[in-house]
Amino acid sequence: MAKNSITQMSQTGMDIDLEALRARYRDERDRRIRKEGIGQYVEASGDFGKYLEDPDADAVPPRDPLNDRVEVLIVGAGWSGMLAAARMRQAGIDDIRILDNGADFGGTWYWNRYPGVQCDIESYLYLPLLEETGYVPKEKYSYGKEIREHARRVGAHFGLYERAVFRTQLEELRWNEGDGYWDVSTNRGDRFQAKFVLMSCGSLNRPKLPGIPGILDFKGKSFHTSRWDYDYTGGDTTGNLDKLADKTVAVIGTGATGVQCTPYIADFARHLYIVQRTPVVVEPRGNRPTDPEWAKSLGPGWQERRRANFYALVSGIPQDVDLVQDGWTRIMKIVGGTLFKVQQSSEKTPEQLKLDMEIADAQKMNEVRARIDTVVQSREVAEALKPWFRFFCKRPTFNDRYLALFNRPNVTLLDTKGQGVERITEKGLVVSGKEYDVDCIVFATGFEVGTEYTRRAAVELYGRGGVSLTSHWADDYRTLHGVTSNGFPNLFFMGPTQGPGDVNFLYPAEVQAKYIANILKAAKQRQADIVEPTYKAVQSYVDHFREVALQNLDFQRECTPSYYNNEGAPSAYKGFLTQRYGGGLAKYRELVETWQTEGMDGMQFVRR
Repeated sequence: MAKNSITQMSQTGMDIDLEALRARYRDERDRRIRKEGIGQYVEASGDFGKYLEDPDADAVPPRDPLNDRVEVLIVGAGWSGMLAAARMRQAGIDDIRILDNGADFGGTWYWNRYPGVQCDIESYLYLPLLEETGYVPKEKYSYGKEIREHARRVGAHFGLYERAVFRTQLEELRWNEGDGYWDVSTNRGDRFQAKFVLMSCGSLNRPKLPGIPGILDFKGKSFHTSRWDYDYTGGDTTGNLDKLADKTVAVIGTGATGVQCTPYIADFARHLYIVQRTPVVVEPRGNRPTDPEWAKSLGPGWQERRRANFYALVSGIPQDVDLVQDGWTRIMKIVGGTLFKVQQSSEKTPEQLKLDMEIADAQKMNEVRARIDTVVQSREVAEALKPWFRFFCKRPTFNDRYLALFNRPNVTLLDTKGQGVERITEKGLVVSGKEYDVDCIVFATGFEVGTEYTRRAAVELYGRGGVSLTSHWADDYRTLHGVTSNGFPNLFFMGPTQGPGDVNFLYPAEVQAKYIANILKAAKQRQADIVEPTYKAVQSYVDHFREVALQNLDFQRECTPSYYNNEGAPSAYKGFLTQRYGGGLAKYRELVETWQTEGMDGMQFVRR
């Protein structure tokens, strides 16, 4: 039982002083809050455009500009676009063109080639279309090379290569009312038309750069992790960065990317500075090879069953068996189990239920912080590495090497205590008033999340009457099911535009891919040239979206800044989490499948 109003007994029988914990969390949050919010990051354009250059591709091969017509244009050759193309082909839609500025399929996994790059969701449920291609991943958590190989496998299996146009950047999409097509223009001089357009640009496609004064003044080597320069470092994604042997390297960023790449740099660099603004949750990885006998035993439908089981568990819904048994499901047995009890309870007050969640959260975070003490030898460094925020304030990471790095003599933690790097000079970087000379700066600062959709897509779209999508969505996204928007006929979206969300990004993508393919199949059956939701249907969904939205702005305000809470400025209308369907993936899936079965009410199918 509780000792008093602020000290509570956890499920393990340990006392948790919630008042002291809340005070510590707020202090850590406040020192990281910046008035410019998401504006603290600079766009990778203009003088910063060099951070977008592709170090892996050869010179752009010449080709004649395209000036034809296609039925479907898919913008983005990552997993979402590939899933959509595969489902369209299965639905009998073959006149497809896929456009991407990369040189191959993969999207995020094409660009992310830093050493140690690896998925943090079990590969058996993360990698799509495994049963269709007859492939079982080699390990529980696939590394980037295997993921890219599977992307190529999917591309070949579904005949997507002959439908792809790589090394091409979309510049503008404009609805042509007279023709009933989208006018498409690109940086390669293409001027063609597409009857339908699918935007599958993803959440993680445009490098994010911190607005540190002096970035362009640095005379050494610098690059973003999504544009890793192996000509400079040597080696490849498996390591062997032998050219760093005489180099001092600074890695700015300690999120999922920094946690994965720094062990490989430390193996070879003369010295490595890891620059930390905010510590991160680091859970054990526990990777292992795939058991061949288990792989042989898999029957039809195995991947969908595994995905469904994982989704239920990470949503806090008890299951008879945990098929995945990984860090995510372990976490949710503590925190998510309490969440499920909270959702099902009718006996406790909202305040009591909220307190139950907070206690479970504190218990988990105490375990996270205690683990650091068991690995890191220096007490001072261990304390600096401890994350002081609620568990769901930031996405956790999983790695078995990161914490042990700080026991190495060639690794130094530069803890900025929430302030970040003061400035970058010609020779290095300044932290807490001290300059550190380095040969190379690596920006492990992730991708733009939460900025305007058209900024992340790097293109403006103009619908009926020349109205831009930026202005149409100026105050809030306005969609039907996160997929279509009135005023923008024959245009579809996948990803964070009021659609479903999940810790496994590709499960929602699968739902949306089938949804869009079904709409196009219906249009073909009805001989419709124009597909567009009504204003009423969009408004009804937006109202529903707001009704089921997670009422967690108070929680987000208490969190340390991250892309989860719009960099410390949470909004009901802007940001990563607030544009995800709050009713959960299962409810979203039931909603859209029922809507399709009952005739797609509110979607106009017009024959010109």
